[in-house]
Amino acid sequence: MSPALVQRTVARVLVDESHAQAWTIRPEIAAAINPSHPGDSSYAAAAALLAGRDFEVAAHTAGALTPAILADVDVLVVPHMSDPRWEKVVPGGAPVLLPAELDAIEAFVRAGGGLVVLAEEEQDKYGSNLGELLARFGIVVENALVQDYGSHRSIPTWVLAEPVPAAERLGLWSRVDAACFYRAGTLRATGDAVLVARTTATADPARAGLVAAAEHGRGRVVALADSDLVSDDCIDDFGNARLWLNVVYWAALRAFERPASDVPSDVASDPAWLRLRDATDALRLLEDGADASLLADADRAVAAGLVATMQDALVALAPRFPHETEYLAAVRADLGAWVEGGFGRPDFTAALAAFHPEQRRVDGTEHLVVFPQYTPNGSQDRRFEALILRGPWPAFVAELEAERFDNRAFVPVELVDSTAGYDSECVVVFPETVVVAGAPANAYGAILCDRESRRFMRSTRRASEILRLTLPPELAALASSYDLARDTYILWDLIHDRWHSHGDLPFDPFMIRQRLPFWMYSLEELRVDLATFADARGLADEGFPFARYVMYAIVLDRILRFPITGDRVRNYDGLGGQLLFAWLHGQDAVRWTDNRLEIDWDALPAAVEGLKEQVDALYRSGIDRSKVSYWAAAHDLIAAHVQPNVASAWRADRRQVADEAEPRRWIDAVLDDEFPLSLFYVALKEKCEALAAAERAAA
Repeated sequence: MSPALVQRTVARVLVDESHAQAWTIRPEIAAAINPSHPGDSSYAAAAALLAGRDFEVAAHTAGALTPAILADVDVLVVPHMSDPRWEKVVPGGAPVLLPAELDAIEAFVRAGGGLVVLAEEEQDKYGSNLGELLARFGIVVENALVQDYGSHRSIPTWVLAEPVPAAERLGLWSRVDAACFYRAGTLRATGDAVLVARTTATADPARAGLVAAAEHGRGRVVALADSDLVSDDCIDDFGNARLWLNVVYWAALRAFERPASDVPSDVASDPAWLRLRDATDALRLLEDGADASLLADADRAVAAGLVATMQDALVALAPRFPHETEYLAAVRADLGAWVEGGFGRPDFTAALAAFHPEQRRVDGTEHLVVFPQYTPNGSQDRRFEALILRGPWPAFVAELEAERFDNRAFVPVELVDSTAGYDSECVVVFPETVVVAGAPANAYGAILCDRESRRFMRSTRRASEILRLTLPPELAALASSYDLARDTYILWDLIHDRWHSHGDLPFDPFMIRQRLPFWMYSLEELRVDLATFADARGLADEGFPFARYVMYAIVLDRILRFPITGDRVRNYDGLGGQLLFAWLHGQDAVRWTDNRLEIDWDALPAAVEGLKEQVDALYRSGIDRSKVSYWAAAHDLIAAHVQPNVASAWRADRRQVADEAEPRRWIDAVLDDEFPLSLFYVALKEKCEALAAAERAAA
C-alpha cells in the first residue's frame, strides 16, 4: 500500500513510560531491557495498530504526569508498573504515581479524557499504586492470580474471558470472539463502574472481573487485569487486538465528539460577498421559478439594479479567486446579456463552460459560484444562487484518484455560505441543474460532503438510540466525528461515482437520460454502492484500514436513513435501502429481535457480496433482454425480498406482457409507492421524526 495513504489522526494517545513500567512502545528500549525476547516487554505492535488508524501515539518517557503534559492528550495509557526486583522495567522513575499526579489524572478524566490502565496478577507485590489510581473511578484491583485448568491449552494461568451481558451496551466486547489473559489478577466494580468481561464458571476465582469500565465526569476509564494481553507476543491471539482497539476507541470518544475545526473564510465576511449574496437573494424573489425569468409584474429597474450590484461585487471578489478569472468574467457577461435580452429565460452556457472546479482539486481551495439553477432534493424552481464552496482534498484521496479510482470530474466540497436556495436538503452542485440554452457542459460533479456526512452522523445516532443498536466503539467514533465522516464520504463518493460508468452495463445504461421505472434507478445506485463496498473492503485488506469506514457507512446510511428519507413518491434511494436491509435480514447478518437491532459486523462482507452477485447477474443479462423484460426481471429481483404494493400491476403473478412496443404504457402503470415501507420502517420513520423534532425544540 502506498505510503501516501495515511488517514487523518483525531485523537492523541500518550503511553506512560516514566514510572518503572514493564512495557514500552519503543522497540529499542524493549530490546535493551529484554535482549533475549523483546516481544515480552514491547507494546510496539499495539501502538502501531492505533497509529495505523485514527490515533497519534507517543511515549511519556520522563518526569511527572502534570496537567500541562496531559493538556494535549486524549487517552492516557498507564501500563503495569513494578519494582525492578519483580520485573524488568524501563529505566528511570519509581512505580508510584505521586499524589499530585493522581489528582492530575483524575482531573484529566473528569474533563473528558480517557484512561486505560493495564494491571497485573498479584498486584500488591509490585510496589505500585495503580490500585489507588483506579479506586478513584470505582474500580478495585484485587490481589489475585486466576487459574483455570479447563482453559486455553490446559495451562491454568492462560485464562479465556467471557463478556458480561449487562455491559454489552458499551460495545467494548463488540466483534471479540475470545480474549486470552495470560497471568491475570481480578477486578471489582463499585459505584457506577461496571464489569465488562470476567472469568468463566470453571476458573478460580469464578466469574471474577477481568475488564472493568467507568464513566467519570465527561471522561472514561477502562482497566484490564492483565498487561500481557496486548504485548507483541500476544496481541494477535484470539480477539485481543480487537479488544484493544475497542478499549482505546471507547476511552477516546470525547476526542471524536469535538466540533470540526472552524476554518474561517475571509471571503464569507467580505462586504463584497455580502452584497452579492443579498442582491442575489433579493433577485430570486422577482423570478419565475419555472425558467428563472423575471416575473411579468416584477420591477425591471429594481432587477437591473440588483444585477448591477451583483456584477460590481463579482469584480471586487475576483482577486480572491484568480483560478476563476475567466468564469467570473463570463458570469458578469451572461448577467448583462440577460438584462439586455429583457430578463427572459437566462442562458449561462458561456459561464458554465468556463467553470472548472475539477481542475483545481487542492485541499482548502475556495470557489465562488453564481448560476441560475434548481437545487436537487431542494426545489425544482430555477432561480439565481450564489455560493462559496471550499474543496477538501485529503492526500490519500488524491493518491487513490490518481492511481486507482480515476474520476476527473469528482469534486468534494463544503458549503461555506450561500443564498436561500441551499437552505434545503440539496447535497450537489451539478452542471445539469444550470439554466442554459442547449445541453449543459458536463465537466464536473460537486458533492457537498459536509452535508452528507452530517446527515449520516445524525441519522446513525438517532436510529441507534431508537433501535438500541450497539455500535462498535470505532463506529461510534465515526458517527461522532465530523472530520472522519467527511473524509469517509469523500472516499465513498469518489469510488461510487466512478462505478456509474463501469461494470456490465446494458446498452441503455443509467447515465443516459431516459424515462425508466424508478426501481431501475434504485438498483443502479445500489449496484455502485455494493461495488464501492467491495473496493473499500479490498483497500482495507491491503493495509489501509480507513477504508473500512466506507464499508460500514454504506450499510448504516442505506439501512438506517435512506428508506425513511423523503416522501414515498417513487423514492428510489429509499427502495435501495429497503432492499439491502431485507437481504441482510434474510441472510441473518441483520436481526431485529427483542425490540432491538443487532448487526453481525463480521458477517456483513459475505452477505453484501451475495447481493452484489445477484445485482451483477441481472446487469449481465440486461444486454440479452428486451427493455420491458429487463425492467420486469429487476422488479422480480426486488420483489423477492421487498413486498410490492398489493395493487401493483408489475407483480409477477399479475403481470401480462402483451405489448413491449410501447414501454411508456408500462412506466405509466408504476405506482408512486410501488414498494411500500415495511412495518419496521414505518415505525422507525415515526420515531426518528419525533426524536428530531425534540432535538430541534431543545436546541
